[in-house]
Amino acid sequence: MTIFPPDPNLAALRMALAQARAERGWSYDQLAERTGLARRTLIEIEQGRTIGSLKTWHALAHALGIPIAEFLGSMCEGHPPPETPSS
Repeated sequence: MTIFPPDPNLAALRMALAQARAERGWSYDQLAERTGLARRTLIEIEQGRTIGSLKTWHALAHALGIPIAEFLGSMCEGHPPPETPSS
């Protein structure tokens, strides 16, 4: 029997981005300048029209000073993390 993982909580990931941007008081233009990403891309990610690539999230994490694992970990919000296999 195949056990599939739960769907990632993409809304929580978008909220983490929006919250981090708001905490710094940055506009989309300021975040775009710090990441090298297009303003439109940032808006589409926050509004859920696109998810962005791993490279995009890496740039966002660096610009915002958030460890990538912490940032992407928000996708597990609402469901338990995977169990560690026992040795």
